[in-house]
Amino acid sequence: MNRMILPMIDRLRRVTLLRYLLASVGALAVDMGSFLALLALGTIPVAASAVGYSLGIVAHWLLSSRAVFTDAVAAERGARNRQKALFVGSALVGLGLTTLIVAAGTMAGVDSRLAKIAAIGASFTATWLLRKRVVFQ
Repeated sequence: MNRMILPMIDRLRRVTLLRYLLASVGALAVDMGSFLALLALGTIPVAASAVGYSLGIVAHWLLSSRAVFTDAVAAERGARNRQKALFVGSALVGLGLTTLIVAAGTMAGVDSRLAKIAAIGASFTATWLLRKRVVFQ
């Protein structure tokens, strides 16, 4: 039984999208935890969403560069700084989407938490594509 399970687990570890999904879950925990804490403190939803997402960006870079795209992280300092800048750029696209969706949802009378959930899907898709095809090509 272990002879079948261990190779399967090893193959799953090699699937970049799966590792990215797990890194995203970690970053999302930072993002949503911060967002909900800021809402509880009375912060306006759009600001809480932006701050939470920004903290999630930092967590995502750490997880992505160390556990997801390890074979594509630039070794040379200048190239790595360029990669970090591209990563932040992709995150800003996600932040923009998140902020717009939460703002639009809130203005339309949708609970800000539900709007944030919709924003997560849009942001995940956009940042995955940018990071896979541009940042860590």
